[in-house]
Amino acid sequence: MAFGFFKKKKDEDANKKPLDYDPLNIKVKDLRKGFVFDFDFKSWEVLEEYEYDWGDYSFSKGLKIQADGAVKYLTLTSTPQGLEIVCTSSLMLSQVGPNLAHHIMTRNKPPETITFGGVVYYRERESPGFFRNVATTPREESVEFMSWDYYDESGKLLMSIEQWGDEEFEASVGQIVQEYDFSSILPGNQ
Repeated sequence: MAFGFFKKKKDEDANKKPLDYDPLNIKVKDLRKGFVFDFDFKSWEVLEEYEYDWGDYSFSKGLKIQADGAVKYLTLTSTPQGLEIVCTSSLMLSQVGPNLAHHIMTRNKPPETITFGGVVYYRERESPGFFRNVATTPREESVEFMSWDYYDESGKLLMSIEQWGDEEFEASVGQIVQEYDFSSILPGNQ
């Protein structure tokens, strides 16, 4: 066949997944595993991508990011006011309070206020939801959990406490950041 070399190229193109972002104008909402970007004077790489399902068709995107050995987490949530971006670091629950797990297990929720690092955090909301790692877990196998969100008086610093099962807890602390805090977003190998 004289023109057979065109067929192979056409078949390869048919197997490529179309991009769901503009490669010339990549936004924070487009971040996914393998992407790199600048934030907080460092270059970060997205290691994992998560999905939080809050019910009523409300979802958040979670990203595990790393720079210079430091690991942080971004949570992206679309709101009527725009994209809310939260950047947090994990804590051991015992760092937040020595009897916090016991308090949650006996009262079914954490205290109204928590003081950590000299900052007073006020419990704002309680959110049941489902969690999954996008790369490894199908949506129907998402794991159920409970999240309590705390904010300081300014509304910019936050703490989250999550309960997974009866006796497994996680905590994180961080702040709300803005889209303009991110730059030089580049896709990774997909």
